[in-house]
Amino acid sequence: VQLVESGGGSVQAGGSLRLSCAATGDTFSLVAMGWYRQTPGKLRELVAEISGGGGSPNYEDSVKGRFTISRDNAKNMMYLHMSSLKPEGTAVYYCKVTVWRVGPYDYWGQGTKVTVSS
Repeated sequence: VQLVESGGGSVQAGGSLRLSCAATGDTFSLVAMGWYRQTPGKLRELVAEISGGGGSPNYEDSVKGRFTISRDNAKNMMYLHMSSLKPEGTAVYYCKVTVWRVGPYDYWGQGTKVTVSS
């Protein structure tokens, strides 16, 4: 599975961005997919995730009500719409897909940088 993120960039506080993640390869037996972010010196943290079987997405508390994760199965795409962005949202954002092989296996994209200026 290969994942390619796009849509990052620079935006002022209060603005919006939509990140995209294109998946190619065998995503059969999809367990979950999600967005993570990382800043220098900190651990990568979950932003939002959605299970392969559907159901309600899970969001990190600080982004609830502002970020929306979605997927287009027909296009093998996942999105993160981010609104009311804050400077603390500045990070490299990664998409992750978990598929079932002989157990769960994670695939990561290369990341896309989001910079929010005050």
